Amino acid sequence: MNCVFVTGTDTDAGKTVSAIALLQALAQRGYRCLASKPIAAGAEATAEGLRNSDALLLQQAAGGGQSYAEVNPFCYAPPIAPHIAAELVDQSLQAQQLQLVLLELQQQSADWLVIEGAGGWLLPLNNSETLADVIEALQLPVLLVVGLKLGCLNHALLTVADIQRRGLKLIGWIGNQVAAEPMLFQEQNIALLKARIAAPCLGLLPHCADWQQGMANYLDVNQLLQH
Repeated sequence: MNCVFVTGTDTDAGKTVSAIALLQALAQRGYRCLASKPIAAGAEATAEGLRNSDALLLQQAAGGGQSYAEVNPFCYAPPIAPHIAAELVDQSLQAQQLQLVLLELQQQSADWLVIEGAGGWLLPLNNSETLADVIEALQLPVLLVVGLKLGCLNHALLTVADIQRRGLKLIGWIGNQVAAEPMLFQEQNIALLKARIAAPCLGLLPHCADWQQGMANYLDVNQLLQH
């Protein structure tokens, strides 16, 4: 199974819209996909249990064949750092737990597994481990989502540097316009990112109220399929 881990320069960079666009683009080409958002903090109580809106959208974009627990096994109600949310309910997040969850998904019958992270690249799981440690242990390819706003150049280059330091493959990046109005000198910022990041830009996503549909058209997944 082909796997890709979708990370972001920070919270609200556009990981979910990018992961959904990727799932839709792959499905349009006939690939069977699975989705995973292993950790989510910020969920509503339902009759079936806690549900995170982003995880529900990923479940739907992957075709709806997976159970919610399979898509999002670690779900917490308050929209705070997940390791703190876990502590509030007397749980602890451990890298080994997450590795086992993702390894089990990789054993299923599908062409692609699209995994969306939480927060930014170095999201803490506890006092000594990060979500990046899980991705490093599994040696998963990484797709970086850059939220196009002031500060994104520093955030993007720092994230790329740590991905490279860990010996992981950055298979591409996506620029996501997070606000209705483009950031000042957005084209110049994008040009610098293209020059400084040694991985292809798979697409630039516009700010859109109805972002759950049509975003696949902004991605060039052919470069991803050739990695």
